[in-house]
Order: sequence, then structure tokens, then C-alpha cells
Amino acid sequence: MAAAAATIRGAVPAAERRSFWTGTPEIYFSKAIDNSRLVKVEDPRRHREMKQFGTAMALLFLLVFTYAWQHFKAIEYGYQIESAKRELSGITEMNHALRLEDASLRDPERIDLLARRMGLVPPEPGQVIRMEGSVAEPQGPVMASNAAVMVVAP
Repeated sequence: MAAAAATIRGAVPAAERRSFWTGTPEIYFSKAIDNSRLVKVEDPRRHREMKQFGTAMALLFLLVFTYAWQHFKAIEYGYQIESAKRELSGITEMNHALRLEDASLRDPERIDLLARRMGLVPPEPGQVIRMEGSVAEPQGPVMASNAAVMVVAP
């Protein structure tokens, strides 16, 4: 009857049960240790080795840092060069567009058409008076003079 009661209540047989502890429990005890009387003995050999190791690591860090700095500077210069190339390309296109606009604005036919719209007419013979100086040098400076100038009235 006891076996039937155990199965009825849903208990698991002892052979199938797993215990929470699989081995012996670990128990820790605190122990007060007084190291105040111990004195550290300096080892000059170990000190020299650590100094050499530190120097070697500093040198290695310096070399790696220098390499990384050069690498990133090269990348930065590459970006600057590409930016300058893009700017040069844009300025070249703008220069070309301005030259075309200048050429179209200097077109004698266009100027003649605009002058006629404004009511201007070509000068008649004798209406234009040339200033002193050579004709080959029209862009040079022209000096003013007090000499009487004859003006022909139309």
C-alpha cells in the first residue's frame, strides 16, 4: 500500500532522484594573516630586466604610434588631394562657362542689335575724333590736353 501511495502522490523513486550536491560541499574559512613584519628584498637583476622591458615596450609603442600617425596622415592627405581635384574641376568648368559667356557678350552682332534697339545709329564720317597716340596702342594711357578740339556739329 505504501508503494501505491508514493506513486499516487507523484513522488519520484529514489533511484531516479538527483541531489543538488554532486560532491562534497566546499567550505571556506577566513584566516587572518599578518604580513606586516615581512620586508621585500630588492632584486637588482629583476629591476634591470623590468627597466629593459619597459624601454623596449616604450620603443615599440613609439614605432607603432609613428607608423599609425603616418598612415592616418597619408589618408588625410589623400582626402585633401581629392577635394582639391574636385575644386579644380569645378573652377575649370566655371572658367570655361565664363569664357563662353564673355565670348557671347562680346559678339559684335549682339552688340549691334542691342544698340539699334536703344536707338543708336552708326557714326557718320567726321563724327569720330581720334585722340593723340598711335592706333596700334588703344589700351595705353591717354593724356588730357588743353588744346582746342574742333567738333563738327551734325
